[in-house]
Amino acid sequence: MNSEFVKRTLSSIFLIPIALFFIVKGSFFFNFFIIICFLITLYEWNMMSKKKNYNIFGNLFLIFSFYSAYYIRNEFAEGFYIFLIILLICISTDIGGYVFGKIFKGPKLTKISPKKTYVGVFGGYLLSIISVYFSYDYLNINFDFKDFILIFAISTISQLGDIIISYFKRLSKVKDTGKLIPGHGGILDRIDGMIFVFPIYFIIYFIISI
Repeated sequence: MNSEFVKRTLSSIFLIPIALFFIVKGSFFFNFFIIICFLITLYEWNMMSKKKNYNIFGNLFLIFSFYSAYYIRNEFAEGFYIFLIILLICISTDIGGYVFGKIFKGPKLTKISPKKTYVGVFGGYLLSIISVYFSYDYLNINFDFKDFILIFAISTISQLGDIIISYFKRLSKVKDTGKLIPGHGGILDRIDGMIFVFPIYFIIYFIISI
């Protein structure tokens, strides 16, 4: 069995419950958690993009992205559930893409992110749909076409976010943004899709509300 896969799996088993604890507890716990993640992500971005002319734009984007995540969790009506659904879709997209890409391989999607394949993209969509469907079924929530569209949109944004961060990693000639999480890299490597989903969801919500 691939050692990277083992490290990645064990890290996920260890970290996901810890992250969920802080998110579910909310209040001080969530605020503390998101501030720590923000500071680490900001550090990783600045270490990767130092002396680059786009550095400041990345810093501003990360500030807005984490503020969006904070606001959705704490201020939106049903923000807790929205936050968890976004998290579930992004994590499922990442796992589905990784597992399907490893097992079935196939043509590469783009040179920017050499490990991403067309099959992996499909796997990301498939697992995110399955995860949300069974979560809704467990909670006795109806799953309809609007949910399917939402999952597809969030999964797409998450995968595009992954590619965008991969592009900046290639510009900086680094494989990972950090070494904090065995098998994954840095925090930014792990949340590269989420940091794009939260602000886009935040913006669309306020546009619709006007």
